[in-house]
Amino acid sequence: MSDQKTSKYPPKALLRLFFRIPVYLYKLRLGWLLGKRFALINHVGRNTGKPHQVVVEIVEREEGTENVIVVAGYGEKSQWYKNLGKQKNTMIQIGNQKYPVSIDLIKPEDGEDIIARYMERYGKLTGQLFSMIGYEWDGTEIEARKIARDGLRFVRFVV
Repeated sequence: MSDQKTSKYPPKALLRLFFRIPVYLYKLRLGWLLGKRFALINHVGRNTGKPHQVVVEIVEREEGTENVIVVAGYGEKSQWYKNLGKQKNTMIQIGNQKYPVSIDLIKPEDGEDIIARYMERYGKLTGQLFSMIGYEWDGTEIEARKIARDGLRFVRFVV
């Protein structure tokens, strides 16, 4: 098992640009192209008070509700995650639908079950995503749970 934390933060310029492209799609009213797998999050700078936006993957939808769970791949280093920690509510957009939501920062240990379910749904894609953000993963659920607990951070948006 690897004890490696994310080593690719902040992401290099090309990867940062790749991560920003979905924001521009939403600004062009083309968020529907991303389907229901991604969410645009509006957040406010915790120091500056300036508005910001980020697009992240929805890793889980809570059954019987409109609530969604997203992941901060860079964990507590993610600026948007830090900003949400200072907010109680925000607005998200999924496709063309906008939702006022309350913010629930999920405990790291609860992220373990979320990543295990994600792994069940997406299999090898899990490893590709881990690799993109700098984790070494041995392909086991035990290691995925460790990465989720020690590095990733999850946020529930309650509609």
